[in-house]
Amino acid sequence: MKGLKEVISEHAFFADLPDGDRAIIAGCAQMASYKAGEFLFQSGREAEHFFLLRHGKIALELQAPGQEPYRFETVGEGEVIGWSWLFEPHKWQFDARAIDDTSVVKFDGKCLRGKCDNDPRLGYDIMKRFARVLVQRYADTRLQLIDVYGKQGG
Repeated sequence: MKGLKEVISEHAFFADLPDGDRAIIAGCAQMASYKAGEFLFQSGREAEHFFLLRHGKIALELQAPGQEPYRFETVGEGEVIGWSWLFEPHKWQFDARAIDDTSVVKFDGKCLRGKCDNDPRLGYDIMKRFARVLVQRYADTRLQLIDVYGKQGG
């Protein structure tokens, strides 16, 4: 069985991170699994973690009162979810629900924020990695909105 540091180093999000930094962040991580239908996090709750997806798929959903959840994105193996742990007020903005049985590396956000506060170089590196994810998710959402609303003007 692979160790946590090895699993982290094989994940695309942290693959090029220096060994010393991988050891630091591994101290804030644990393996976790979720059954299909189980929430990893829910909108409005305290954002305390982020997740590297190893196996399975996760639905990112918005919930409006009295309506079925709206799935706006599906993420899978090799992706990362959860950036609200990094930004105040540290509250989730949407739900993440396992579509399949899913295995992840789960990071304690408070622990990692402390490590980043003590090592600004590491903090800057982590911030850049999450900024890339945010920009990509924004671009994906923009295309989705163009696809949905661009057809209505017709």
